[in-house]
This record gives sequence, structure tokens and C-alpha cells, in this order.
Amino acid sequence: MAGGWSNDGAVQEQIDSTIADAVQRARSQLPSGESLTHCDLCDARIPDARRLAVPGVRLCVACQDADDQQQKASGGINRRGSKDSQLR
Repeated sequence: MAGGWSNDGAVQEQIDSTIADAVQRARSQLPSGESLTHCDLCDARIPDARRLAVPGVRLCVACQDADDQQQKASGGINRRGSKDSQLR
């Protein structure tokens, strides 16, 4: 059921679009190619077990954790447009 100026199914289209964007963003961040022996950021040695477990790894555990925290803090796309969603 649509309300106001929106079309029928607009909410579901918004949900589907949000999920598709999140999946695309996650896939684009997956490492690919040959794993490095040393971290791109701090030049620390990457253990062999990590290189075997994560093909294409580029960062050591500490740098990857910091990068993950930064990605989490940046958030996603605010499609709701309400003040409450912007405060999260």
C-alpha cells in the first residue's frame, strides 16, 4: 500500500535497492589476487596462516581491524531522509 505520492511497492523497491547496494559494496571490498607477505600500510609481516585463510589479503590483522572499524563508522546510505535516521 502506497501513501502520499509514492507508487505501490515503493517501500519494497527501496529495501531491495538498499540490500543490493550493501551486497555490491561488500563484494567490492573482498580481497583478490595474490596475497602479500607484508602489510600494505605498516609493512608488518603477514603470517602464512592468514595468507592461506584469506586469499588476496593485503593488510595485517591490526590494520585490517582498524580499516573495518573505519568502514563501520562511515555508515551506509540514508534512504529514509528522516531526522531520526540521520542521528544514528
